[in-house]
Amino acid sequence: MKKLILLFVAVVFSLSQMFAQESTFQKGDKVVNIAVGFGSGLYTGSGYTTSVPPISGSFEIGVKDGIIEKGSIGVGGIIAYGAHKWEYAGWGWKYTNFIIGARGSFHYPLAKKLDTYTGLILGYNAVTAKEFGTNPIYDYNSQSSGVAYSWYVGARYYFSDKFAALGELGVGISYLNLGVALKF
Repeated sequence: MKKLILLFVAVVFSLSQMFAQESTFQKGDKVVNIAVGFGSGLYTGSGYTTSVPPISGSFEIGVKDGIIEKGSIGVGGIIAYGAHKWEYAGWGWKYTNFIIGARGSFHYPLAKKLDTYTGLILGYNAVTAKEFGTNPIYDYNSQSSGVAYSWYVGARYYFSDKFAALGELGVGISYLNLGVALKF
């Protein structure tokens, strides 16, 4: 079993060295991401619908190169918004989430024109809830907030030096984010 694992690691490392050219994200690079989210872990289950799909914008600056040879580190910020509602027989709740936070990523090139990365988000999640319907029981409005954190993996495929398609998987405002990235 140990030999099989060692062989797998050697093959993956060899392939990454063979296909990876230059790093697509380096110290000094500035990238803006704009994405739409699919699949929310915040409000799921019977009766929940999405009013405004999760949308996010983030900015990242490359701050360190040469990590594990071709890897780099980027830091930046993120803003995300989403709205959901729960309804039963004409009565329910409207929820909104507004997340603002810091974001840090480790980038490692695995293929030409492909920026692959993983990272963490730490921020603040402002939540509002409002009762609605023809006969609100108590006419409640509420606000709540707290720490927001997330781990994610992602990739940006560059069609040109400045424009890329973006995909991220994580557990933030949505499970899957798809969008575009612009490098300055």
